Amino acid sequence: MILYTCGQKTTGPAAMHPCARAGKALTEAGWEFEIRTVGGYRMMPWTWPRRSRERAEIRELSGTDEVPIVVLEDGEVISGSGTIARWAKEHPAPGN
Repeated sequence: MILYTCGQKTTGPAAMHPCARAGKALTEAGWEFEIRTVGGYRMMPWTWPRRSRERAEIRELSGTDEVPIVVLEDGEVISGSGTIARWAKEHPAPGN
């Protein structure tokens, strides 16, 4: 399982940061995952020129430039912190 996040990864308050919310939900559900970070922050205009290049893989996987997204072992892609959190709650890791 791979969780794609911004440079903040899964730190910060989950209520305020989508990548943190997704990471914490997966952790609470007992999942182990690899974190891959991407650049090009939406709120930092000086990163916009390279955003398209740095998020090309995200766009190819999910059809959007936005993170977080998670790629499951079977290749299924789940986009957005709310959807990831809901999936994690509905699909706890084996043994949890």
